[in-house]
Amino acid sequence: QVQLVESGGGSVQAGGSLRLSCAVSGTIFRFNAMGWYRQAPGKQRELVADITSAGSTNYADSVKGRFTISRDNAKNTVYLQMNSLKPDDTAVYYCNFPNFLRSWGQGTQVTVSS
Repeated sequence: QVQLVESGGGSVQAGGSLRLSCAVSGTIFRFNAMGWYRQAPGKQRELVADITSAGSTNYADSVKGRFTISRDNAKNTVYLQMNSLKPDDTAVYYCNFPNFLRSWGQGTQVTVSS
């Protein structure tokens, strides 16, 4: 059974940076794309960035140029470096497999104050 454990969230001021990590159990990680999602209060969960097994990346327009997704297949971990954070980035952030969603982890809260 795949488990997803997100960490690295926190509270920062606008313009600050955070680096999120997601540790994935099991052996399927290195063969599959991974994505970072977020859900703000009262809004639907959205995909903000994804990375293929080969390392190709895609970003939502709202985070392009500010967020960077990366992965370490040896550690079964995917990262999200978030720079120039804005209050609109406030949300709970999750990771998952965009091509076949698994049970969601607990997420990690990111709060950006103005």
